[in-house]
Amino acid sequence: MNIRWLEGPQKGEPIPLWELARDGVHADHLPLDPSQFEPVIAALSRGCGYVARDEVRLDPETPNLDAILAKFTPEHSHAEDEVRFVLSGDGTFDIRSRDDRWMRVDVAAGDLLIIPRDRHHRFTLGDSRHIRCVRLFQDPVGWVAHYREAA
Repeated sequence: MNIRWLEGPQKGEPIPLWELARDGVHADHLPLDPSQFEPVIAALSRGCGYVARDEVRLDPETPNLDAILAKFTPEHSHAEDEVRFVLSGDGTFDIRSRDDRWMRVDVAAGDLLIIPRDRHHRFTLGDSRHIRCVRLFQDPVGWVAHYREAA
């Protein structure tokens, strides 16, 4: 997982996991063997009240891929945590820090990322234009994007 500042006095510098956690964003790397990651996902679901789960796959063969990605690239937030465990592929999450600076988190297979509710962020696919993720939800209906007004 590559994590760095996109702006501010530390622009380009890496962000250690402890600093990301202090800012309320959880990042971890788990083994891809289901016998090892499933217990972690189950414990996370119990501990944080995630009651629904699905799997999403985006790749060049996905119908209307560009239209789907257009929903993720504008800055937005959700009323619940955004939880992603990457099974394959790669992508980039840009996340606003508590002091409103962009942090970039590049995720790949094995990476677990939890963006706290009401935190503005955006997402793009990586160079492979493929990602497959387990998603966890606190509301069985799933999340709704709340787009941030341009300043």
